[in-house]
Amino acid sequence: MSETSPAGSTPRPEYHPELAPLVEGIPYLDVTDPPVARRTLKGLEAQWPPVDTSGIIVTERAVPGPEGAPDVTVRIYTPETPGPHGGLLWIHGGGFVMGDLETEHQHCASFAADGGCVVVSVQYRLAPENPFPAGVEDCYAALEWMAKNTAELGIDPDRMGVAGCSAGGALAAALTLMARDRGGPRLVFQLLTFPVIDDRMDTPSARRFQDTPVWSTPHSRASWRHYLGEGHEQRETSPYAAPGRATDLSGLPPAHIITAEYDPLRDEGIGYGLRLLEAGVPTGIHQWAGTFHIFDAYGTELSERAAAERTRVVKEALGA
Repeated sequence: MSETSPAGSTPRPEYHPELAPLVEGIPYLDVTDPPVARRTLKGLEAQWPPVDTSGIIVTERAVPGPEGAPDVTVRIYTPETPGPHGGLLWIHGGGFVMGDLETEHQHCASFAADGGCVVVSVQYRLAPENPFPAGVEDCYAALEWMAKNTAELGIDPDRMGVAGCSAGGALAAALTLMARDRGGPRLVFQLLTFPVIDDRMDTPSARRFQDTPVWSTPHSRASWRHYLGEGHEQRETSPYAAPGRATDLSGLPPAHIITAEYDPLRDEGIGYGLRLLEAGVPTGIHQWAGTFHIFDAYGTELSERAAAERTRVVKEALGA
């Protein structure tokens, strides 16, 4: 039986046994102050172990950005095995305000080495200095560049997908809408891990999880304010910012969505997956019990299982 709080209060989270001992030691990322959050994240990145890149070639280059905007830096992970390979555009998380090419370097290396894909990871412009639509347009420019250069990159143009974690999940989902609506690159897959989907934050999980590890509803509230600007609640929000606002999800690529039980984003991710299914989009949803936001980054056996499953899903979707 789950442990509960006194009558009338919210039940206490019952974290997975591998994760429970870690909760107290997780640093707080104060997204109300983006410069502080960025410094904290960079300090954490400096402590992470080196990533094994054997069997893949890692390069960086600047590609054309949106019209009138700077070039976009991308990091390309190419398997050393003969191609062509599937192509995956990866978009890092960070609440729209932090994160860089190092943040999910491990994920990208795994997708390339174990998933057999060419991965293009995007360094998009961050809010609040560059609010919506800067970040998503950077990602779309990178997607267009990838689609135009498949031969050079060793990518099969019929096997391209997008993926992202957290805020990167919002950006990845938005790209599928943009590609459909603009007649852009043809995508055959989208992977959304712990995705940010809806700025309204009116789900049961968003109302309940005000103090959960890594990410809580106050984090979401602050990140949306930075991304959309002060007073965004009184303005119409574009579905390219918050994909949950989209009224038509038909014609989008097959999806796989990963959520965590004790994450304020849980219900919007699951709800988006159900709406994709209702629209006829093949969709898998894996809700991990006893977990919190980006639990797969913490080096436990459970984390390794989640990472392996994520890579397997990509390989099945984009593999030869």
